[in-house]
Amino acid sequence: MAEVVKSNEFQGKINKGIVVVDFFATWCQPCSMLAPIFDELGQEMKGKAEFIKINVDDSMDVATKYEIMTIPAVLVFKDGEVQERMVGFLPKGEIKQKVEQYL
Repeated sequence: MAEVVKSNEFQGKINKGIVVVDFFATWCQPCSMLAPIFDELGQEMKGKAEFIKINVDDSMDVATKYEIMTIPAVLVFKDGEVQERMVGFLPKGEIKQKVEQYL
């Protein structure tokens, strides 16, 4: 299961390598549908990319910094810089293909 990261841990997590971040909320139905897919991808791509989650209700400062207006939102970071932004529920294959572009 992907680790849910707090605001104070976030910057340290995204600074190095490929990190895929799921911005979610517990009350968000599409987020709940994405969660098992996100976890599967995290297992499949272990060692290539790190998969973490940010609860927008608990870490509003991070969501605001990255202009998250709609959830779920998945951002792909490479060495701390946003490379890709995906908004809404997407199929597993589409997310995986976008992440693989940056490996």
